Amino acid sequence: MATRQDIHEILGSVDFTGKFRKTESGWWIAYCEEVPEAHTQGETKEEARENLKDALAFILEDYSPEELQRFRAGLTSEERELLAL
Repeated sequence: MATRQDIHEILGSVDFTGKFRKTESGWWIAYCEEVPEAHTQGETKEEARENLKDALAFILEDYSPEELQRFRAGLTSEERELLAL
C-alpha cells in the first residue's frame, strides 16, 4: 500500500480531471476521469471538489508504489482532446 507521501512523490505533478455536475436537487456530483472509482458529491461545488480529492487519495493508497509508477506511465502516454459536434 502506498502512503500519502508516496502518492505525492510519484503523482504530485500529474493533473487529474475532475468533472462536476449540479443536480436538480442542488447537490454537486463529482468524479475523476482518470480514476473512475473516485466519485462523490457535495452540497457545494467546493465541497464536492474537496470530497473528490479525498476519495482519489483514499483509492490511490491501495496501490503499491510500483503500481503508482505504472499508473503514471499510462496517464502520460494518453493524448486528450475536447471534441465538439
